[in-house]
Amino acid sequence: MQKLLIATTNPAKLNELSCLLSDLPLELVSLHDVGITTEVEEDGKNYIENSQKKAREYARLSGLPAVADDGGLEIVALGGAPGLKSHRWLGPHTTEDQLIAHMTKLAKELPDANRQAFFKTVVSFALPIGNVQSISGEIEGIIAHEPSLNLIKGFPYRSFFFLPQINKYYFETELTPEEMKEYNHRVKAVNKLKSLLKETFHF
Repeated sequence: MQKLLIATTNPAKLNELSCLLSDLPLELVSLHDVGITTEVEEDGKNYIENSQKKAREYARLSGLPAVADDGGLEIVALGGAPGLKSHRWLGPHTTEDQLIAHMTKLAKELPDANRQAFFKTVVSFALPIGNVQSISGEIEGIIAHEPSLNLIKGFPYRSFFFLPQINKYYFETELTPEEMKEYNHRVKAVNKLKSLLKETFHF
């Protein structure tokens, strides 16, 4: 069976991407499974540059086709911040607890008339020879005044991201399968990616 490397160091992303791709006839492997401890520096100017760099580099290191993504939370009132710096908003060694504390304070200060925010992602698929293709996905919501008590390690911002269309916080455990297809930004991208994988691997 063809192996596909899920090239992320984030356990929550690894789990989500693996679940979303589990219906394909592929053997999904992690960086840990193939013995890769190198962390690719995310120094691109946008999500697509970071996503493609990670996919290419990990495909080269592993000798396997690889999927990687990059994205972030963009808050309109902050000019799109944190955006590319979502994981390092408060510095290179930012912890999730620090991000949650910062967001808790920020959520109370945002004007009610301007709480619009977006989750965006770019998923890239690369072959070891260097070929790479990318697909994007996004979802619009608002920053809630108070965070949900539901916290998911690896996804600190989701505790603050509210979907007014369905009156729910952005957690997979709260969304129905139908809502996941419509309101999960990574699901949107991965569903498009599946068509690309089927063409590449001929299944």
